[in-house]
Amino acid sequence: MAAMTLPALPEESFRRVLCVVAHPDDMEYGTSAAVARWTARGIEVGYLLLTRGEAGMPNPPEETARLRVAEQRNACAAVGVERLTVLEHPDGVLVYGLDLRRDISREIRRFKPDVVLGCGFDVETPYGFDQADHRAAGLATLDAIRDAGNRWVFPEQIDDEGLAVHSARWYLVPGLPGSGATHGVDVTGEPLRRGVASLEAHAAYLAALPDHPAPADFIPQFTAISGKAAGVEHAVLFRAHDLQAPPQFPDPDED
Repeated sequence: MAAMTLPALPEESFRRVLCVVAHPDDMEYGTSAAVARWTARGIEVGYLLLTRGEAGMPNPPEETARLRVAEQRNACAAVGVERLTVLEHPDGVLVYGLDLRRDISREIRRFKPDVVLGCGFDVETPYGFDQADHRAAGLATLDAIRDAGNRWVFPEQIDDEGLAVHSARWYLVPGLPGSGATHGVDVTGEPLRRGVASLEAHAAYLAALPDHPAPADFIPQFTAISGKAAGVEHAVLFRAHDLQAPPQFPDPDED
Protein backbone atom coordinates (compact mmCIF):
# COMPACT_ATOMS: atom_id res chain seq x y z
CA MET A 1 0.00 0.00 0.00
CA ALA A 2 1.38 3.43 -0.95
CA ALA A 3 2.18 5.81 1.90
CA MET A 4 -0.22 8.71 2.37
CA THR A 5 1.09 12.17 1.44
CA LEU A 6 1.19 14.48 4.44
CA PRO A 7 -1.14 17.49 4.18
CA ALA A 8 0.07 21.09 4.21
CA LEU A 9 -0.32 23.22 7.31
CA PRO A 10 -3.28 25.66 7.24
CA GLU A 11 -0.95 28.63 6.74
CA GLU A 12 -3.77 30.81 5.45
CA SER A 13 -4.98 31.11 9.05
CA PHE A 14 -1.56 32.00 10.51
CA ARG A 15 -0.89 35.61 11.47
CA ARG A 16 1.90 35.25 14.05
CA VAL A 17 4.22 32.36 14.85
CA LEU A 18 6.39 32.27 17.97
CA CYS A 19 9.37 29.91 17.82
CA VAL A 20 10.79 28.92 21.21
CA VAL A 21 14.19 27.21 21.30
CA ALA A 22 17.03 26.72 23.73
CA HIS A 23 20.03 28.06 21.78
CA PRO A 24 21.23 30.20 18.91
CA ASP A 25 21.28 27.93 15.80
CA ASP A 26 18.48 25.59 17.01
CA MET A 27 16.06 27.01 14.44
CA GLU A 28 18.53 26.79 11.59
CA TYR A 29 18.78 23.04 11.03
CA GLY A 30 15.98 23.03 8.48
CA THR A 31 13.09 24.63 10.35
CA SER A 32 14.11 28.15 9.35
CA ALA A 33 13.34 27.29 5.72
CA ALA A 34 9.68 27.04 6.72
CA VAL A 35 10.05 30.38 8.51
CA ALA A 36 11.37 31.92 5.29
CA ARG A 37 8.24 30.75 3.49
CA TRP A 38 5.99 32.16 6.21
CA THR A 39 7.60 35.60 6.36
CA ALA A 40 7.50 35.85 2.56
CA ARG A 41 3.74 35.31 2.82
CA GLY A 42 3.33 38.13 5.34
CA ILE A 43 3.20 36.00 8.49
CA GLU A 44 4.98 37.67 11.42
CA VAL A 45 7.46 35.32 13.07
CA GLY A 46 9.20 35.90 16.40
CA TYR A 47 12.05 33.92 17.92
CA LEU A 48 12.45 33.38 21.67
CA LEU A 49 15.87 31.99 22.63
CA LEU A 50 16.06 30.82 26.22
CA THR A 51 19.87 30.98 26.45
CA ARG A 52 22.66 32.86 24.70
CA GLY A 53 24.51 29.66 23.83
CA GLU A 54 27.55 30.60 25.89
CA ALA A 55 28.55 26.99 26.59
CA GLY A 56 28.67 26.00 22.92
CA MET A 57 32.23 27.06 22.02
CA PRO A 58 35.69 26.90 23.63
CA ASN A 59 35.87 30.72 23.88
CA PRO A 60 35.18 32.42 27.24
CA PRO A 61 31.40 32.31 27.89
CA GLU A 62 30.70 36.04 27.66
CA GLU A 63 32.63 36.32 24.41
CA THR A 64 30.80 33.29 23.03
CA ALA A 65 27.42 34.70 24.07
CA ARG A 66 28.03 38.00 22.26
CA LEU A 67 29.25 36.22 19.15
CA ARG A 68 26.41 33.71 19.01
CA VAL A 69 23.67 36.29 19.56
CA ALA A 70 25.18 38.44 16.80
CA GLU A 71 25.22 35.43 14.46
CA GLN A 72 21.62 34.68 15.40
CA ARG A 73 20.59 38.20 14.38
CA ASN A 74 22.17 37.59 10.99
CA ALA A 75 20.40 34.23 10.75
CA CYS A 76 17.09 35.92 11.52
CA ALA A 77 17.70 38.52 8.82
CA ALA A 78 18.28 35.76 6.27
CA VAL A 79 14.71 34.47 6.75
CA GLY A 80 12.87 37.73 7.43
CA VAL A 81 12.54 37.50 11.22
CA GLU A 82 12.60 40.93 12.88
CA ARG A 83 11.55 40.00 16.41
CA LEU A 84 14.31 38.26 18.36
CA THR A 85 14.14 37.94 22.14
CA VAL A 86 17.09 36.34 23.91
CA LEU A 87 16.88 35.37 27.58
CA GLU A 88 19.80 34.61 29.87
CA HIS A 89 19.00 31.23 31.34
CA PRO A 90 22.26 29.27 31.69
CA ASP A 91 23.32 27.33 28.62
CA GLY A 92 23.96 23.63 29.07
CA VAL A 93 22.12 23.40 32.39
CA LEU A 94 18.69 24.74 31.42
CA VAL A 95 16.20 23.65 34.09
CA TYR A 96 12.56 22.85 33.49
CA GLY A 97 10.47 24.67 36.07
CA LEU A 98 8.32 27.65 36.92
CA ASP A 99 10.97 30.24 36.01
CA LEU A 100 11.23 28.89 32.49
CA ARG A 101 7.47 28.52 32.09
CA ARG A 102 6.96 32.06 33.40
CA ASP A 103 9.35 33.60 30.87
CA ILE A 104 7.86 31.71 27.93
CA SER A 105 4.33 32.55 29.06
CA ARG A 106 5.29 36.24 29.22
CA GLU A 107 6.48 36.21 25.60
CA ILE A 108 3.34 34.39 24.45
CA ARG A 109 1.20 37.03 26.17
CA ARG A 110 3.27 39.83 24.65
CA PHE A 111 3.41 38.54 21.08
CA LYS A 112 -0.03 36.88 20.94
CA PRO A 113 0.86 34.17 18.40
CA ASP A 114 -1.64 31.95 16.62
CA VAL A 115 1.07 29.31 16.49
CA VAL A 116 3.77 28.31 18.97
CA LEU A 117 6.62 26.23 17.59
CA GLY A 118 8.65 24.39 20.21
CA CYS A 119 11.38 21.79 20.60
CA GLY A 120 10.70 18.12 20.97
CA PHE A 121 11.08 16.75 24.47
CA ASP A 122 11.66 13.07 23.81
CA VAL A 123 14.80 11.64 25.37
CA GLU A 124 15.63 9.49 22.34
CA THR A 125 15.38 10.64 18.72
CA PRO A 126 16.20 8.96 15.40
CA TYR A 127 19.57 10.73 15.61
CA GLY A 128 20.42 9.63 19.14
CA PHE A 129 19.73 11.01 22.60
CA ASP A 130 18.54 14.60 22.56
CA GLN A 131 20.42 17.31 24.42
CA ALA A 132 19.07 18.15 27.90
CA ASP A 133 18.44 21.85 27.17
CA HIS A 134 16.26 20.94 24.18
CA ARG A 135 14.12 18.64 26.29
CA ALA A 136 13.70 21.21 29.07
CA ALA A 137 12.81 23.92 26.55
CA GLY A 138 10.31 21.71 24.76
CA LEU A 139 8.41 20.63 27.85
CA ALA A 140 8.39 24.14 29.34
CA THR A 141 7.05 25.55 26.07
CA LEU A 142 4.24 23.02 25.96
CA ASP A 143 3.19 23.90 29.51
CA ALA A 144 3.63 27.65 28.99
CA ILE A 145 1.12 27.61 26.14
CA ARG A 146 -1.54 26.55 28.62
CA ASP A 147 -0.18 28.86 31.33
CA ALA A 148 -0.49 31.90 29.04
CA GLY A 149 -4.20 31.26 28.60
CA ASN A 150 -4.97 30.98 32.30
CA ARG A 151 -5.63 34.25 34.10
CA TRP A 152 -4.62 32.73 37.46
CA VAL A 153 -1.23 31.38 36.35
CA PHE A 154 1.49 34.03 36.64
CA PRO A 155 -1.19 36.67 37.45
CA GLU A 156 1.48 39.31 38.10
CA GLN A 157 2.03 39.48 34.35
CA ILE A 158 -1.56 40.66 34.04
CA ASP A 159 -1.92 42.72 37.22
CA ASP A 160 1.51 44.37 37.26
CA GLU A 161 2.88 44.14 33.72
CA GLY A 162 -0.29 45.00 31.81
CA LEU A 163 -0.39 41.83 29.74
CA ALA A 164 -3.48 39.79 28.94
CA VAL A 165 -4.22 36.10 28.73
CA HIS A 166 -3.66 34.57 25.32
CA SER A 167 -4.44 31.13 23.96
CA ALA A 168 -2.53 30.03 20.87
CA ARG A 169 -4.41 27.72 18.54
CA TRP A 170 -1.56 25.64 17.09
CA TYR A 171 1.38 23.89 18.70
CA LEU A 172 4.07 22.66 16.30
CA VAL A 173 7.09 20.44 16.87
CA PRO A 174 9.56 19.64 14.05
CA GLY A 175 8.98 16.12 12.75
CA LEU A 176 10.62 13.49 10.61
CA PRO A 177 9.29 11.03 8.03
CA GLY A 178 8.01 7.95 9.79
CA SER A 179 8.36 9.54 13.24
CA GLY A 180 4.93 11.00 13.84
CA ALA A 181 4.98 13.99 11.48
CA THR A 182 1.45 15.08 10.55
CA HIS A 183 1.97 18.00 8.16
CA GLY A 184 4.51 19.36 5.70
CA VAL A 185 5.62 22.81 4.54
CA ASP A 186 6.85 23.12 0.96
CA VAL A 187 10.20 24.92 1.07
CA THR A 188 11.27 24.24 -2.52
CA GLY A 189 13.28 27.04 -4.08
CA GLU A 190 13.79 30.38 -2.34
CA PRO A 191 12.69 29.31 1.17
CA LEU A 192 15.25 26.51 1.14
CA ARG A 193 17.97 28.81 -0.15
CA ARG A 194 17.27 31.29 2.62
CA GLY A 195 17.08 28.51 5.19
CA VAL A 196 20.54 27.31 4.20
CA ALA A 197 21.83 30.89 4.40
CA SER A 198 20.45 31.21 7.92
CA LEU A 199 22.61 28.32 9.16
CA GLU A 200 25.59 29.65 7.22
CA ALA A 201 25.19 32.84 9.28
CA HIS A 202 26.46 30.87 12.30
CA ALA A 203 29.89 30.77 10.68
CA ALA A 204 32.09 31.06 13.78
CA TYR A 205 30.01 28.56 15.70
CA LEU A 206 30.10 25.99 12.89
CA ALA A 207 33.83 26.50 12.45
CA ALA A 208 34.31 25.51 16.09
CA LEU A 209 32.53 22.17 15.57
CA PRO A 210 34.84 19.39 14.37
CA ASP A 211 33.99 18.05 10.91
CA HIS A 212 30.65 19.85 10.68
CA PRO A 213 29.31 19.50 7.12
CA ALA A 214 28.56 22.56 5.02
CA PRO A 215 24.90 23.61 5.38
CA ALA A 216 24.42 23.60 1.61
CA ASP A 217 25.51 19.96 1.53
CA PHE A 218 23.22 18.38 4.13
CA ILE A 219 20.13 20.55 4.65
CA PRO A 220 18.85 20.00 1.08
CA GLN A 221 19.33 16.26 1.62
CA PHE A 222 17.10 16.30 4.69
CA THR A 223 14.45 18.49 3.06
CA ALA A 224 14.43 16.25 -0.02
CA ILE A 225 13.69 13.21 2.15
CA SER A 226 10.91 15.13 3.90
CA GLY A 227 9.67 16.36 0.54
CA LYS A 228 8.87 12.80 -0.50
CA ALA A 229 6.55 12.49 2.51
CA ALA A 230 4.82 15.76 1.62
CA GLY A 231 4.63 15.16 -2.14
CA VAL A 232 6.92 18.07 -3.05
CA GLU A 233 10.59 18.47 -3.94
CA HIS A 234 11.69 19.88 -0.58
CA ALA A 235 9.74 20.13 2.67
CA VAL A 236 9.98 20.68 6.40
CA LEU A 237 7.75 18.41 8.47
CA PHE A 238 5.94 19.05 11.74
CA ARG A 239 3.82 17.33 14.32
CA ALA A 240 0.92 19.78 14.46
CA HIS A 241 -1.63 19.97 17.26
CA ASP A 242 -4.82 22.02 16.95
CA LEU A 243 -5.32 23.02 20.58
CA GLN A 244 -8.85 24.26 19.93
CA ALA A 245 -10.08 21.10 18.22
CA PRO A 246 -12.53 18.96 20.18
CA PRO A 247 -11.00 15.84 21.70
CA GLN A 248 -11.15 12.70 19.60
CA PHE A 249 -12.51 9.73 21.52
CA PRO A 250 -12.33 6.16 20.20
CA ASP A 251 -15.48 4.75 18.67
CA PRO A 252 -16.65 1.96 21.00
CA ASP A 253 -18.18 0.11 18.03
CA GLU A 254 -14.85 -0.17 16.21
CA ASP A 255 -12.67 -3.23 16.77
